[in-house]
Amino acid sequence: MDDRSVGEEMDPGPKVADSMETSETTLIGRTLSNLAGVWRDIAQSAARTVGSNGQAPAGGDPATLKKLMSECLEARGGEVSARMRAAGLGQTYIQLDPGGRRKFLEIMAEDFAADEDRVMAAVETLGAAPDKAGRLRALQDLHLVTRPPRLRLLTQFNALPEGVRFLVDMRADLLSLKDRGHALDSLDSDLRGLLESWFDTGFLDLRQLTWESPASLLEKVIAYEAVHEIRSWDDLRNRLDSDRRLFALFHPRMPDEPLAFVEVALVQGMARQVQTLLDEKAPRADPQAADTAIFYSISNTQKGLRGISFGEFLIKRVVTRLSGELPRIKTFATLSPVPGFRAWLSSCGREVLESAFDEASLGGVRALGGSDDTSTALNAVLGRESWPMDAVTRKALKDPLLRLCGRYFLQRRDDGQPIDPVARFHLKNGARLEYISWLGDESEQGLRLSAGLMVNYRYSLDKIEANHEAYMNDGRIAMSAEVKTLSKPAKDSNGLDPLRRLGLR
Repeated sequence: MDDRSVGEEMDPGPKVADSMETSETTLIGRTLSNLAGVWRDIAQSAARTVGSNGQAPAGGDPATLKKLMSECLEARGGEVSARMRAAGLGQTYIQLDPGGRRKFLEIMAEDFAADEDRVMAAVETLGAAPDKAGRLRALQDLHLVTRPPRLRLLTQFNALPEGVRFLVDMRADLLSLKDRGHALDSLDSDLRGLLESWFDTGFLDLRQLTWESPASLLEKVIAYEAVHEIRSWDDLRNRLDSDRRLFALFHPRMPDEPLAFVEVALVQGMARQVQTLLDEKAPRADPQAADTAIFYSISNTQKGLRGISFGEFLIKRVVTRLSGELPRIKTFATLSPVPGFRAWLSSCGREVLESAFDEASLGGVRALGGSDDTSTALNAVLGRESWPMDAVTRKALKDPLLRLCGRYFLQRRDDGQPIDPVARFHLKNGARLEYISWLGDESEQGLRLSAGLMVNYRYSLDKIEANHEAYMNDGRIAMSAEVKTLSKPAKDSNGLDPLRRLGLR
């Protein structure tokens, strides 16, 4: 399951295929082009109403941009004029190149921030207030002067068609900038605050997508799929078959744009290999006979909503929906990647690595990797694309990699959170780390990021809240006994010749 949540919890890495990236970029470009046309029409129509020429000043020089923003804040001429100016400003932003957009954002961040002198004066007034009534008035004044003018500027776009989508994409541009500095970070904080209030989960709708859904919407699913590439329309059709479900979240102001979606397989028993679920030639299962729902991919589609998490809401809504539709289903679990595992392996010290191997496996991996240094040998073996096809290599790696993965999930960041982004997301949501699957994903990305391993996180409805509280309050990770045993050191192999044990002698 992808952890590209609507936040950093669901961000295992870049998209897999260049074709998918190109498709997503094309969709965004098409949306912006259409938006520029709509806003141009609004500006021209409003201009005729107020007797103006309706032409937005051309160019992206700082003086022109600052003048446009100032005119939007002056609020001259009533609502029609305000819409005209906001549409013109937005149209100008869309037409700028990347450098011009950065300059636009810098001007908004620096020249339309809160007035520091007024803020300091309000603070002094608050400190000198003689009584409670005076302090309350001073607090109100302080609140008003700390609200930067750029917030009013940003809010004006909300009144335009597709204005919310425009702000989401603007934040995506902002997040993509390197070396942003304090002013742009502050602008991002303001913009994120607005979007958090507008994208509260109470405003979101859950919809099931089917093969009968509009083609334009299904095209976006193909483009936005972030974990397991959708290779063709036939592949998508397989994922929308009767034993599959695809649910997406939508916002009323972006009704044709999925914010996040989850792909579900209805199966019997805990699925442990994603290629089986994605096999287009596999026989269709009877959804009425299914006892398990496997969430095998979650994708967040809007880069501009990073840090605004819908994941927990999405999972719980889908669980409730499926429980009502298919009461035989009692087990809800994910089949998730382990996106940081290979990188962690490369950074492991000798003692950690070798404690996961028994004597025979250690000798076998060194022989297969052509080095007496365990890390060098292991990386050499895992760097071979065909290693899962070799029975000897699989035998040498299976137990050690499973043990190392068990230890990987015990590693913490400086803030006490697990280092694995997928784990942070699901454990925070109240799931239990149920099972580590050997060669659960043999795709190029699965081998490169996770050494082919996948994980089942189980959502037990009667334990979700308790698991969530234990994790959030005490940092305790809910995991099965089977996973717990994997963190223990390997036992020796009673002196067996490592090559003989692997079948090489």
